[in-house]
Amino acid sequence: MVAGLVTPDSIVVPDKKLTEKGIKVCVAEVTKVDAKTKKAMISDGREFSYDKLFLATGSSSFIPPIEGNDLEGVMTLRGLPDAEKIRTFLMKSSVKKLVFIGAGFITMEIASLIFAANPGKYDITVVELFNRPLPLMLDKDMADPVKEYLEEKGIKILTGEKVVKITGNNGKVDGVELGSGKKLGANMVFMNVGVRSNTKLAQEIGLDMKPFGIKVNEYQETSDPDILAGGDCVEKKNFITQKPDPGCLRGPAVIQGRISAKRLAGYNTKFPGVLNSGGCQMFDLTVSATGFTEEIATKEGFETVCAAVDSRNKHGMIPGAKPWRIKLVFDRKTEKIIGAQIVSHSVAPSRKIDAISAFILGGKQFLI
Repeated sequence: MVAGLVTPDSIVVPDKKLTEKGIKVCVAEVTKVDAKTKKAMISDGREFSYDKLFLATGSSSFIPPIEGNDLEGVMTLRGLPDAEKIRTFLMKSSVKKLVFIGAGFITMEIASLIFAANPGKYDITVVELFNRPLPLMLDKDMADPVKEYLEEKGIKILTGEKVVKITGNNGKVDGVELGSGKKLGANMVFMNVGVRSNTKLAQEIGLDMKPFGIKVNEYQETSDPDILAGGDCVEKKNFITQKPDPGCLRGPAVIQGRISAKRLAGYNTKFPGVLNSGGCQMFDLTVSATGFTEEIATKEGFETVCAAVDSRNKHGMIPGAKPWRIKLVFDRKTEKIIGAQIVSHSVAPSRKIDAISAFILGGKQFLI
C-alpha cells in the first residue's frame, strides 16, 4: 500500500465476510475488562458479557529515545494506519530523500517497493547498527551478496552505523546524524527497530506477565482460565532452546489463534514454540530463513557445523536459469539441523525453507 500497489480494503478481512458467518463486528476500543463479572466495556459505553475472552492486542513499534523522533516526517512501520500516513505524506509532500533506521525485513521490503514503484524519484538510504542487512535472518556471508545487490539497484545501505539524532527545521525533518559523525539529508525518516507487546489492558485485568508479554500456557490460556491470549502480546518459547521468546511474527500469531479456537472447542492442541521463520522480497531477490543463524546459534551455546550450497532454479541448459544459495546450520552435539537461510533470484527456491522448518520441528537427525 505504501508504494501505491494495493488499496487498504484489499489487505484486510472485510466485515461482510465475518457477519455472513454470524460473527458480530464491533469497531471500538475495549477500555476495561472486569474478570470477576466477566464483562468487557468499550469506548462507546456498551458492555459485553463473556464466558471466554480472547486477547489479541498485538504490539506497537518501539520508538527509540532519539532526539527529534517527534518531528514531522518521522514514520513508523507497523500496521495499516502507518501505511496510510506514509502514503499520504509521500503524495502530498515534495520529498526526495528517505532514510530508514534499521535493516529488518519490513524495512527492506518497503524501501525496495517504494524505489521500484517510483524509478528515479527517491534517494533511499538504510542505516543499520549491525554489520549487515537482515541481521536476524542472515549471517554476514549470506547477507553480503544481498547488500551488494541492493546497492547495485540504487539503495544505499550503511552498516555498522547508529542514528544518534534526527535534525529538523521548522518542525520538519531535514536530516539525521550518525554516531560516526556523518550527516545525511532526509525529508522522511522511517523507524523500524523492533516492537513492544501491548499489555496495558492485560495488566489492568491483573493477568500474570512475563518479560516479553502476557504469560500463557501451551493452550494459550492466561492466569485466568477464562481468558486466552495469542499473537504479539504474549510471551512464547523458542522451539529449539525452550527459552522465552517474543516471537512477534505473523506465523506464530495465526497458529496461536487456531490453537485457541481448538481449545475453546474442547481440543488439547499444544503450541510447539517458535522458529521465527520468515521471508521477504526485494526487487526480484527473495530471502527466507528459519531457526537460528550461525551467529545466533553460537551465542546460544551451540557448537555449529554449517554447509552452504550454490544452485540454480533450473538446469543450466534451460534458458532463464537463476542462481540461489542455501546455508544450513547444524548442532554438532545432536547432529540436528537448527537453522537455514536461502537467498534466491526467484521465488520458488525460497519456499524450500518450509521443508527445513519441518525437519527442525520433527527433530530430524543428520550424519555430519
